[in-house]
Amino acid sequence: MLRGSSVRTDEDLMIAYVAGDRAAFKELFARFAPKLERLMLRELYAREEARDLVQQAFLQLHRARHDFDPAQRFKPWLYTIALNLKREHFRRRRRRPEVLGDLADERAAPGGAQDALEANRSLAWALAQIPEENRRVIELHWFDGLSFAEVAKCLGIGAVAAKVRAHRGYQRLRKLLGDDLELGEAGNRVGGSGI
Repeated sequence: MLRGSSVRTDEDLMIAYVAGDRAAFKELFARFAPKLERLMLRELYAREEARDLVQQAFLQLHRARHDFDPAQRFKPWLYTIALNLKREHFRRRRRRPEVLGDLADERAAPGGAQDALEANRSLAWALAQIPEENRRVIELHWFDGLSFAEVAKCLGIGAVAAKVRAHRGYQRLRKLLGDDLELGEAGNRVGGSGI
């Protein structure tokens, strides 16, 4: 956090929450609930299911608040909780996720332009075609903005393995969608130097 800035980091908010600051929890919820809902919607049919899992993630955060290590980043810790809940949800349902939900809806053009909608649908279809291990890395890195080190921590793999999985996933996406597919706001091409 910059000196003189009134915006507290996620880690500062979690430390304050552990110390009893209820407003800090509300701020964390406001920052992360929409992101976690998008994370859940990638493989769930119903928005209500996704919202239930988000609520469970924050309940788990509350229960495990004293386990948070202030020396670590908050976002990967929370995403690990959410991903574990999502895996357990599918384990209970005893079936593999069948479709991806709203992906990158925040990237759609104002007014829901038809081209952006079609691109999002094509991307969702292509992501559903690649192996789960590659898809999860791409989703966490590209859509959720986690670094490869953070992705690795969430998935329990090494950072090099995360980069390799992303690279292989991007190569498969290129084959499915064509060479002119652009990724991310920085304009990194699929399978390019963006990993």
